[in-house]
Amino acid sequence: MAQGGVAARGAAKVQDQGWAWMVLVAAVVLQGLTLGFPSCIGVFFTDLQHEFQATNSETSWFPSIMVAVLHAGGPLCSILVKRFGCRFAVMVGGLLSSVGMVSSSFCKSLSQLYLTAGLITGLGSCFSFQAGVTALGYYFVRWRTLANAMASTGVSIGLTLWPLLSQYLLDEMGWRNTFLIFGGILLNCCVCGAVMRPVKFAVGSLLQFPSPGEEPGRRAEESQLSNGASSPHLKLQEQTRKFACFRVLQKYLAFDIFCQNKGYQIYTIGVTWMMMGFVLPHVYLVPYAIQNGVEERRAALLISIIGFINIFIRPLTGLLSGQTIFTGRRIYLYSLAVLLCGLSNFICVISAEFSMLIFYCVILSIAMSGIGALTFQVLMDVVEMDRFSSALGLFTILESITLLIGPPLTGLLVDITSDFRYVFYTSSFFLISASLFMALSFCALEKKSKLKDTSKVPPDKSAICNEMPNESQSESQPTLAVVHITSI
Repeated sequence: MAQGGVAARGAAKVQDQGWAWMVLVAAVVLQGLTLGFPSCIGVFFTDLQHEFQATNSETSWFPSIMVAVLHAGGPLCSILVKRFGCRFAVMVGGLLSSVGMVSSSFCKSLSQLYLTAGLITGLGSCFSFQAGVTALGYYFVRWRTLANAMASTGVSIGLTLWPLLSQYLLDEMGWRNTFLIFGGILLNCCVCGAVMRPVKFAVGSLLQFPSPGEEPGRRAEESQLSNGASSPHLKLQEQTRKFACFRVLQKYLAFDIFCQNKGYQIYTIGVTWMMMGFVLPHVYLVPYAIQNGVEERRAALLISIIGFINIFIRPLTGLLSGQTIFTGRRIYLYSLAVLLCGLSNFICVISAEFSMLIFYCVILSIAMSGIGALTFQVLMDVVEMDRFSSALGLFTILESITLLIGPPLTGLLVDITSDFRYVFYTSSFFLISASLFMALSFCALEKKSKLKDTSKVPPDKSAICNEMPNESQSESQPTLAVVHITSI
């Protein structure tokens, strides 16, 4: 007991103070190095096209693969964190990101670039980012919301600085030497991982690291396996193994939630559809500006403007959405941000002058801030927190599919029409249709829930008297109703 009390006091000293703030600084840098990095790829788009004599569709596979792997590698990162810890996962991610970018500087074809900068760097960025967010959750309890909000500003800082640095290095050294330098910069993820030293908490503390052997039902499953192996009936053993595989899939990919929770189902489909158009301006805005006579340095500045405004608007959006008036209604605020993002694309279509493109970036940045601040907030509203990690795994994998195919398909459309305006038409179509789908579907779901509540007939006194002995059943029923309402 005395040792447990000492360990608990030691854990309390680590959380929300002291070294925890150094971990927060490392998380800010990590998010800037990982999530902010793909924003600079558009700067190299034209040079890569000329170097490899490639079409718009072929060139756009490079950033698409990077962003898709960055999102889809979540379940693999979760396994790595559980087995080796957050520090190891972050440092491995930094090493992979660096190796990918250094290797890409020697590529002789676009297909090699897909493998190095796309797959390897994307997977490394995924490991570093998601493991860094997990470590932040261990170090902060009381100030966890504030810590996550401050860490997310790293994305905006990365959006601001990466394009400016990319354009400068590209003008001075060319894209190959720039990618080589990027490999060295991304090694700083390993430094950030070294800061996130592991902390052992007391057995009774809330933030004790989970042990694989302590999972619910694990011992029962192992006993079934041993019994199946000793018995002559091998079918039982095979069924048990299938059940174990199903439990792993259910843990990291929440197919059961997707089938049962209508709110999660609508939101996942809506966001997956939205991602087909959301990433397109980030890939094609710089080439579109250059094609319309904007100087390359000024074209790269457009992405930096989006990131700079995000630094200030995203925290404000998070504070606004946290107000009690938006409790249970954040999905409508999110749909409004998606709608604004879709409508803003028409500014680019109207005029490609630099002043109009700046105005477009301002409006787009405001809408992006709302989307970035609310995406996971809304997911927490529609899914119970004890299943959030598994729901997030399926959510990120599905959206990574559309992130992967969106830019190449749109690039194919540009190759056929030779008109970059179709990028923004396509983006607007997916964004506007997704916003209307989510808002109207949740509105219909809410009305259906209210109709069910009003159609319930109040019980008679006799019924109440008859149900009095069964207290456990009467107490459990309202709890299920509350869970169902919050999932909408």
